[in-house]
Amino acid sequence: MKIVALLTPFLTLASTPLAQATPPSDVPRAELRALVENVVQADGYRYQATDSAGRSMDAAKIIQDGTGGYLAVYHTMRADGRFHAAIATSTDLLNWTFTQDFGAGSSQPTISEVANGGYLVAWEQDPSNHIAVHYYTDRTNLLTASASRQFDAPRSLSPCAEGTPNIYSVTLNPDIDHSVIDIGGHYYANCKVDRQMRAKLTNFTSWSASTQSTFDNSLLHWGVQGNIGDRDSTSFKGFPFGLIEGQYENNRFESWRTFVYDYTTGNADRTDIHTHAGSVAFANPSITKVKTPAGADALLVSLFIPSEGAAGGEAGQLIYFRKY
Repeated sequence: MKIVALLTPFLTLASTPLAQATPPSDVPRAELRALVENVVQADGYRYQATDSAGRSMDAAKIIQDGTGGYLAVYHTMRADGRFHAAIATSTDLLNWTFTQDFGAGSSQPTISEVANGGYLVAWEQDPSNHIAVHYYTDRTNLLTASASRQFDAPRSLSPCAEGTPNIYSVTLNPDIDHSVIDIGGHYYANCKVDRQMRAKLTNFTSWSASTQSTFDNSLLHWGVQGNIGDRDSTSFKGFPFGLIEGQYENNRFESWRTFVYDYTTGNADRTDIHTHAGSVAFANPSITKVKTPAGADALLVSLFIPSEGAAGGEAGQLIYFRKY
């Protein structure tokens, strides 16, 4: 079944023989992978990233907002023994000013600016781990965590946990109360391992979710047997791509790796990420196209380096960007 799933996109691209039907996304996917893999040649980087309050910026998702500055959402384990998601601002992508805490039990956050000037922030909320979605009408309300709408998604694919959201798209028809929000996530399959899901939040009131076996199969093909969890998406050279984490062996943090996923073909490539000291484990990937402070086009990548697979001085959150 895995072979069929991997070959199907190739077979449908053209009536020419398989050997001649090279998907047009192959070359840009290789270019994207090369950018992601080489941290040493990054135009800017920060290991063990923290905000101005000294909080670790674990699982950070970074975007550029309409003001030309940058926003990051991330989580930190606090003194109460629970994760707290937070938001920070930056003018240079590397130094971050803590702004607001989203509350206890919030983790794995993601953020997206909406066409009407508002913002969506989604995260995994405990207890009863599930996806929570919050809407903020503008930047001021975002930075004070003053949501005008919030939705707690019901779990439908796992009785144990659903979470680690990313936001694919937001369609307003014409406002947030008449909208379709396309969200990715994971579900805890059979309460044993994380697998991929995709959901739609319609009119901020109706939630529907489905499993994503093609996504899972692309990593199972490489021998991933543990969790298939956090992911993020972007476009590059006109094609949709993503980064996704896969754990080769359950409960072994040093076995986390990051893969490039091709939404056109349904295939994934393993990455060979080179850091300055030689870390080998990478989780919680996010990727965003940004303008650098100098105005150049760049890809911003954020990865969490577990201590079990980290080289000296690199454990924790890694943020880096490369111009292209």
